[in-house]
Amino acid sequence: MSPAPAEARSKLFEISPTEHRSHQRYPIKLDVEYRVVKKGRVEQGFGRTLNISSGGVFFETKNALPANGPIELLLNWPFLLEGVCPLKLVMQGRIVRSDGKGIAIKFKHHEFRTAGARGSRNRATHNAVRSLPR
Repeated sequence: MSPAPAEARSKLFEISPTEHRSHQRYPIKLDVEYRVVKKGRVEQGFGRTLNISSGGVFFETKNALPANGPIELLLNWPFLLEGVCPLKLVMQGRIVRSDGKGIAIKFKHHEFRTAGARGSRNRATHNAVRSLPR
């Protein structure tokens, strides 16, 4: 059996030039609010995520966004903190791709923030309940 030509061997180990993902993506559809700077002004818009990873997010929006520009995203997280308090995932990053399929963002920083108590409880009642011995 003769060895494979060098050209054929090198193609076995090539990564597709269109594949830039270094993190596993998870399909999840969440409403997203974003803020970008366009022409010196902060603009706000809305969209929907298509997938998310530990390094970025891909979302769709009706608006064209500037490639390579900074962006802040706010996602309503689908789970409540302690079953009561809504969370927002706030991400700052850079737009790495903007085309007809969607907007790809690479994160620089992300954090969860509380978004106020849900339901009929007010904040004082929620804090009082939390301070009771368990």
